[in-house]
Amino acid sequence: MNKWYIESGEQGDIVLSTRIRLARNIDEYPFPAKLTAEGKTEVCEKVRNILLTRKGWNFCYTPMDKFSKSQVISLAERHLISPDFAMQKDGALVLTDDEAISIMLCEEDHIRLQVMMSGLALKEAYSVADTVDNMLSEELNFAFDERIGFLTRCPTNLGTAMRASVMLHLPALTRCGQMSKLASTVSKLGLVIRGAHGEGSAPMGDIYQLSNQITLGISEQEALDNLQSITLQLVAQERAAAKSLMENASEVDKVWRAMGILKNARLLSCDEFMSLSSLVRLGARENIIEIDLKTLNELSYSVQPATINAVEGKDLTAAQRDELRATMVRNAL
Repeated sequence: MNKWYIESGEQGDIVLSTRIRLARNIDEYPFPAKLTAEGKTEVCEKVRNILLTRKGWNFCYTPMDKFSKSQVISLAERHLISPDFAMQKDGALVLTDDEAISIMLCEEDHIRLQVMMSGLALKEAYSVADTVDNMLSEELNFAFDERIGFLTRCPTNLGTAMRASVMLHLPALTRCGQMSKLASTVSKLGLVIRGAHGEGSAPMGDIYQLSNQITLGISEQEALDNLQSITLQLVAQERAAAKSLMENASEVDKVWRAMGILKNARLLSCDEFMSLSSLVRLGARENIIEIDLKTLNELSYSVQPATINAVEGKDLTAAQRDELRATMVRNAL
């Protein structure tokens, strides 16, 4: 079964993926930060017993202490868990076969339900998240206040407790120096744009995460409509910037040079791959280079450091990974 992140969905040349995340807490238990080990086990078991008895969903339940260090970091590299959760030994992860649904148990909140889809698919991803949320709420008593909505450990999630986000590839706007201005503009519209791994992360490979900032006093549908509208505006701006940029012979030359390095390099760091593949993806979008975007999607995840270690089943040195990564890229291209 193909993983969701390999596919290319609607607006998939620019919108790499969509994520809906819902935070929920069970009323009878303190937040995870104040919960005993026994309490965390109880919470995990309650959720496990609900989800694993549902036919047709293919949920897999794994306690966090069953993963190796490389495996949990690889999960974070693929945005299936948070970097903080990767450092935990308690709690558990529920994952579907295609990795489209990821549920962190006893992270910051009791339940962090994520649904991820390729391309721009806010309505579809929310529909799945809402279905699973209802499945859980039928048997669990979620902490909820009529005035301020769902109760969460972090006050910024109060209300809908929903974070909707899209992952965007914006190389042309980045090269045109527009990102700082765009970040200021979208913040006034209740959104935030930052690096692909969230707050404080750098936009590696010109990949950015655009998400809603407001969860209180606004409905889920209003938040989704706002994000959809701004995303389509950014897509239009990126397309226009790319068209203008590719009229410059020196910029086209950078695309071809990037492709040449990727097809011939014998050593390739992860940062270098992300930088070069960004140019190649831009070239593919503008019909300068002929390459299947699914190939680049798959490489973007498979060549990450911990993912390579996890696949190899051992901790390789950086030099060994660089050599293996270069071989993987050459073979794929």
